[in-house]
Order: sequence, then C-alpha cells, then structure tokens
Amino acid sequence: MREGPASDGSDGDDRGGEGSGAAAPDDDLTHTTADGDVQMVDVGAKPDTNRRAVARGEIRLTPSTVEAIRNDEVGKGDVLATARVGAIRAVKHTWESIPMCHAIPVTNVDTEFAVADDRVELTVAVETTGKTGCEMEALEGVTTGLNVVWDMVKAAEKDASGEYPDTRIADVEVASKEKRPIEE
Repeated sequence: MREGPASDGSDGDDRGGEGSGAAAPDDDLTHTTADGDVQMVDVGAKPDTNRRAVARGEIRLTPSTVEAIRNDEVGKGDVLATARVGAIRAVKHTWESIPMCHAIPVTNVDTEFAVADDRVELTVAVETTGKTGCEMEALEGVTTGLNVVWDMVKAAEKDASGEYPDTRIADVEVASKEKRPIEE
C-alpha cells in the first residue's frame, strides 16, 4: 500500500513515514520505532490532497440464500439495505477499530452490490480531502458490509450441525486508490 516518496520527505505510505521521526529511513514499518515501539505517525506536515480508494470483496452463499436475498424473503429484513448502512457506518468509524488509523474527514461513500448465483459482491468507494489516504476505510466498509450480510442470512446458511460449510468471505482487496492535488 505504498505510494512512494511524499512531499514531506517520508518514504512511507499515506499513514506516515520518516518525516514523523517514528521509523528509520529504510524501515518499511512506518508505525514502529527502531526499538520496536508502536506509535501513530505524525502526518501534520503533509499537504492536503483529494483521495479516493475502492475496495471490494464477496461472500459466498448457497443459491437458495441468494434467491431469498433477491426476493427479499430473509426473516431479519432487507439484507442489502442493512449491509449498506453497516458498510457506511464502518467507514465513518474506521479510526475507532484500527489502532493506528487517523480519523479522516470522509467526504463521500459509495456502495455497490452485485448479486450472483452463489455470492454477493460488495464494492465500497471512499473519498476524502486530507493528509492521509482512505484505503483502510474502504476495506473496513467492505468487510463490515459482508459481515452484516452473513449475520442477516446465518439462519439460512447453517447446516444441520450448526456449521457454515458453504459460507465464506473471500477476495477482499484494495482495487484502486488515487491521490490528486487540490485544484484551486
């Protein structure tokens, strides 16, 4: 998730680097000191930029569960609407669950579901204007949104012994990220 050299002289990713004094110049772990202590990276000297990150993932389900989602026949309610709310809420609260993540001003969140025969795919795009990127927020939105889907359909997905042999969350990734200067 590196972006290359930043204007503050750091060689770390969006969440900090050498400019914070936290890591040695050739240390790839920007949230650790040379002694191995963990600390939040200071991004205060970095210029504000427009940023966008897109993450995606999927939950594999039985075809009958997918059909119930399509027909809005899941007992807990509208699966995709609930998952959308969960994904957006998770994006806005990422800094509370990932210890070294900065609280960022989220300016937009887009969620898109694609329902296939045996899976639900979720794509979350996050935008911000600030000093650090938003890929962790996009990932948090995807994983939470997919967990909400699982929670909503778990009664239908359990087998006779209470296990989930056909259910799994897979292929979660950052699909893209952008950093653009602010145009005045």
